[in-house]
Amino acid sequence: MKFVDYVTITVRSGKGGAGSVSFRRAKYEPNGGPDGGNGGAGGSVRLIADSQLYTLLDHRYNRHHFAEGGHNGSSNNKTGKDGDDIILKVPVGTLVKDTDTDELLGELLVEGDELTLAQGGRGGKGNTFFKTSTHQTPRHAQPGDPEIERNVTMELKLLADVGLVGFPNAGKSTLVASISAARPKVADYPFTTLEPSLGVVALESYESFVIADIPGIIEGAHEGKGLGIQFLKHIERNAVLLFVIPVTSENVSAEYATLLGELEAFNADMLTKPRMIGLSKMDLIPRDEQKEWIQDARSGIPNDVKLMAFSSVSRQALEELKRELWENVKNAHSYDTSN
Repeated sequence: MKFVDYVTITVRSGKGGAGSVSFRRAKYEPNGGPDGGNGGAGGSVRLIADSQLYTLLDHRYNRHHFAEGGHNGSSNNKTGKDGDDIILKVPVGTLVKDTDTDELLGELLVEGDELTLAQGGRGGKGNTFFKTSTHQTPRHAQPGDPEIERNVTMELKLLADVGLVGFPNAGKSTLVASISAARPKVADYPFTTLEPSLGVVALESYESFVIADIPGIIEGAHEGKGLGIQFLKHIERNAVLLFVIPVTSENVSAEYATLLGELEAFNADMLTKPRMIGLSKMDLIPRDEQKEWIQDARSGIPNDVKLMAFSSVSRQALEELKRELWENVKNAHSYDTSN
């Protein structure tokens, strides 16, 4: 299924039904009192978050959603039928804006979250409502409220515990395939990953976290180079960042600094997230030389940034990496809760 993370749709609520002007008429009551019923409410257009979805694809090809209007009231104080609501399902992590004003309408971050895009019009009151002791035969009723129409932009930002950050061909997809059930495309050339994917990483203690494989960064990505902000925005909501840098890198600390700079240029708030460095592809280095390679890679890296070396191919240190990521995820969520 094609990954679509940005769509614009047009929604319109239903107008409210009109109230009725009516009077009782019976064989022995030729001049009965008012009995006009109220109009029904118009249907609304609402979003609901569904954790089983991961793309906005359905809404790319179905962009107009017009709810049913409320029915008019009638005699015998019968209220008109309400118009049916339209409920659109979207992935968890969807951000919603008014296309024309850029106003943020809301975010759906948890399964079952709801957001009303266009509220249905209220039904008008029938003439029965206006009857008083001094005004026994009102001959007027209310019209229903009008419909609301707006253009809405929906943008999906992946919600994951751990986001992988790295240049193309750093080994991110191979890592995700090795520690989760996800099967991203893996090959030895840049930009193998053209769209984000999620994997669930299970630990022996029956705990788990979600990891996001995100297309590789290139220098200048924050300006739109390469895949640009198409992937940078998906890193914003990750709790922990793992910078994946292969041992084949000419300068690990310089590569780390470049990646960090791209994140800062796009959104400086991302630098406040817990982060680690994963030195990938250790199977390319002979065992007796690995310690020296790791020490060389460590030089130039701040002491407060943990560096772990691993190999997805030989599965070297993968369990240790999973446990370290899980500890960081728990700490990050604990911090978010307390603040």
